[in-house]
Amino acid sequence: MATQTRALVTAKWLSNLVKSNRVGPGLRILDTSWYLPMMKRDGRKEFAQSHIPGASFFDIDECSDRASQFDHTLPTEQLFADYVGNLGIGNDTHVVVYDASDFGAFSCTRVWWMFRLFGHPQVSVLDGGFKNWVREGHPVSGAYSEPERSKFTATMNRSWVKSFEDITENIASQQFQVVDVRPYGRFRGREPEPRESVQPGHIPGSKCMPFFKFLDENGMMLSVEELRKFFQKSQVDLNRPICGSCGSGVTACHMVLAAHLCGYPGVAVYDGSWYEWYTKAPPEHVVSEAKSRP
Repeated sequence: MATQTRALVTAKWLSNLVKSNRVGPGLRILDTSWYLPMMKRDGRKEFAQSHIPGASFFDIDECSDRASQFDHTLPTEQLFADYVGNLGIGNDTHVVVYDASDFGAFSCTRVWWMFRLFGHPQVSVLDGGFKNWVREGHPVSGAYSEPERSKFTATMNRSWVKSFEDITENIASQQFQVVDVRPYGRFRGREPEPRESVQPGHIPGSKCMPFFKFLDENGMMLSVEELRKFFQKSQVDLNRPICGSCGSGVTACHMVLAAHLCGYPGVAVYDGSWYEWYTKAPPEHVVSEAKSRP
């Protein structure tokens, strides 16, 4: 399976493996669907009704540091290893992740990044997600059988994660570019954040590349050429260090995947993202076009 670890795989390719009963210790499929409360969807409930045959459910809220005040903060190496081991994933398993969002990809890139962060490069994103899987007419199932537990050893690459302190220090030092993937309206402070206690705006000096713009109208990832143009247009230099940010560290990983596809692996993520930044940063470090701030 190691030869198949390209970052994107097609529904047709995966469907052929599902049909030939290849799902098992060598190949695991994960439905990573997660939604904001305003989306009024329950990923786990939807999974129980319909998913890719042989898939397991990966819950980013469950596989997280539950003691953190912020949403789905990264887990420890041991917690991640235990969680994915319980899903039948070992260090030689090829993992394919997808979600069922209307975008074609929403939360799955976060799980793709997490596997890589914890030292597991054999992970791919299903291009177009469940939406495209269904559109192409591939089989779905409501049946689930728990996979046999595997042993997984995790080793975190800490240089791929930025903290609040790292981002604060970077405002002056400009050691890396901060790319925020929230929609322009939230980035500029004109549209509300999905979390009631958080106001919109952005980190000083950050650039905006809305996550859904990495996808075409069918939810498929743009071509490498189109991705490169998007980085260029957004004045983000792929040859310089980059850190992704969003609302809570999920969709930032779309940009990480896009950079990876362009030949620049190892883009970092600000795990706390805007939710943490707004909570902790002094007012002068919250840039917003909003007329009045509480």
